[in-house]
Amino acid sequence: MPIRTVGLYLQRWGMTPQRPIKRALEQRPADVEHWLATKYPHIQARAKAENAEIYWADETAVKQDTAWVRGYAPAGKTPILPHAARWSHVTMISAVTNQGLVRFAFHQGAINTDRFIDFMDRLIQEAEGRKVFLILDNLRVHHARQVKAWLAERIDLIEAFYLPSYTPEANPDEYLNRDFKTALRSQEPKRTTHDLWSAARNFMEFLQRTPERVRAYFTHPSVRYAQ
Repeated sequence: MPIRTVGLYLQRWGMTPQRPIKRALEQRPADVEHWLATKYPHIQARAKAENAEIYWADETAVKQDTAWVRGYAPAGKTPILPHAARWSHVTMISAVTNQGLVRFAFHQGAINTDRFIDFMDRLIQEAEGRKVFLILDNLRVHHARQVKAWLAERIDLIEAFYLPSYTPEANPDEYLNRDFKTALRSQEPKRTTHDLWSAARNFMEFLQRTPERVRAYFTHPSVRYAQ
């Protein structure tokens, strides 16, 4: 088959260029199936019975990576894209609900136990009397002794549940992170940390004003079970 016709045939067969989904070799399919079929439905039923609000949370680095930028240029004349040589270590923690609510906080440096507890405390305050069911991945700080002790003292206000290990695709907040990073990468490079923070905050505040966009994260095939 001539190479020039391969693309035409692939198009006719419904094939499109796609970036593969990464999936950890360490993931245990049996644990994922148990979560989907048994564990989450139980959490969902309890939330309905107790008038609790289910949040999905995650952390991500805040940086403006230029690697996705593409463009055309004359052969032999590679374009130059100025960007900052050093990135400030800024982290965002966020949480979403399938109703489109968004909560977030930025921090200089990594999320530690104190920062994570402060974020959970804010979720309780903003829940306005409703109990919070918080679904998390297995980041070490989420299992810290100080965090578990804090949760145990507030069992009537908040409970934490944990996704199976190595299953980021099952967390709707991961799709927020992708949207967030794509938005930052699509903008002009920011020269200062302040400018980067400002752009990041503007996008997250935009998400808070557009709950329909947040609800769309829950339509991804991997997280439709959380709708």
